[in-house]
Amino acid sequence: MKYAILVGDGMGDLPLVELGGKTPLQAAKTPAMDFVAGHGELCLLTTVPEGYPPGSDVANLSLLGYLPSECYSGRAPLEAASLGVDLGEDETAFRCNLVTLRFAEDGRVFMEDYSSGHISSPEARVLIEGIQEVAGSERLRFYPGVSYRHLLVHQGDIPGLVTVPPHDHTGREVTEFWQRYQAHPHLKAALASAVNHLADHPLNLARRQQGKNPANAIWLWGEGRAPAMRTLGEQYGITGALISAVDLLKGIGVYAGLEIIDVPGATGYLDTNYAGKAAAALEALRNRDFVFVHVEAPDETAHQGQLADKLRAIEDFDRKIVQPVLDGLASSGEEFRLVVAMDHFTPLAIRTHSSQPVPVAIYDSRRSAPGSGLPYTEESAARTGMLLADGREFLRRVLERN
Repeated sequence: MKYAILVGDGMGDLPLVELGGKTPLQAAKTPAMDFVAGHGELCLLTTVPEGYPPGSDVANLSLLGYLPSECYSGRAPLEAASLGVDLGEDETAFRCNLVTLRFAEDGRVFMEDYSSGHISSPEARVLIEGIQEVAGSERLRFYPGVSYRHLLVHQGDIPGLVTVPPHDHTGREVTEFWQRYQAHPHLKAALASAVNHLADHPLNLARRQQGKNPANAIWLWGEGRAPAMRTLGEQYGITGALISAVDLLKGIGVYAGLEIIDVPGATGYLDTNYAGKAAAALEALRNRDFVFVHVEAPDETAHQGQLADKLRAIEDFDRKIVQPVLDGLASSGEEFRLVVAMDHFTPLAIRTHSSQPVPVAIYDSRRSAPGSGLPYTEESAARTGMLLADGREFLRRVLERN
C-alpha cells in the first residue's frame, strides 16, 4: 500500500460577497479534489489544538500525526533543522524575516510587507550574509534560507521577549512590537546595524528602481529550543519523503525521519515548479511507502489579500498536483490511499491564519465502501458531521493503524 498526503496550505476560507457567498474553494474549479472527496471519505480534522497559535508549524505537525502538546517547542527550531543547523542545549532559534518597514518621522513603525516583495533567494542570501558581517557575533548567528525566510540562532534565552508573526500585521502599525526588541540592548544594536546596512544597499536600490519593495529590516519571531520527536519510521514502521519549498516543512520532515526531496524551481509561491513536485512525489513512492507534498501558494496569496491569486493557487494545486499524482498512482497498478488536506484556514478577510477544523478527504483505491458523494469544500466536510480530534487519530486512520 502506498500513501500520499497532498497539502494546499491555507486553502480554507470564509464565504465572500465577491463570490456570491461562496468560499474560494467552493468557487474554484477543482475536479481532482472533488473526485477524491466524492469517491472517498470526507471529514473535518482539528489541526490546531486549543491554546496553540494557528500557524503552519502546529498544523503541519498535526498532519504528520504528531500531538503539538508532546513535541512543539516553536517554529524556528524546525526551520533550523531544514538548514542543517544543530541547536545546542543553550541556544534559541528565531525565524528572521526580511521585511519592508516604514519608519515614520514621529517614531511610529508600520509593516508594509512581511516578505519584501517575495524577494528572491539569491538576493536574500547576499543581504543576510551582509547582516551577519555587521550584526553577527558569538551570541548572534544569521543563516540564509529561502526567499524572505531566514534564521537567527541566539545564545541563551531572552527573558520577557514576546514576538509576533509579521504576516499577521501587514499594512498595520507595529511600533509596539518593534519596541519589544529595543528593550534588549544587544538586539537593539543588531537590528539597528541591519537597518543601516540595508538602507542603501545596491540590491535594495535596484529593487526600488524596479518598483519592488526593498528588504529594509529584519523581523524576529517563532523562537524556540530544539524539540524531541520520534520518527514516523519508529512509530509506524514506514519509509517516506517530504516535498516542499518551505524550510519549516522541511524541518518537520527532518525530525519526522522523512527524506527531504528538493525540487528545482520550487519557490513557495505561484511560480513554483508544480510539475516537478508531482513527478518527484510519484518517483518517491516507487521505493517508499509514504509521501507528503506541501504547496505554499494558497497561503501566501491569502496573506496578501489577493482573491484572484488565491483562486488561481487553489486551481493550480488541483490541476498540477492532485490530478497528476492521482493519475500516476492509478496507473501504477499498486493499491494506494491518497489524502487531500489543508493545514489551516487563511481567510482573505483577515489575511492571517485561523484555527477552525479543516476538511480532509481520504481516497482508497480499493474503494471497499461508497464515497461521500460530496465536493471538497469547507461546507461539505462540515455537513458530514465527522470530526477527527487530532493529528494522531488522523494519521492512524490514513495508515489504517489501530
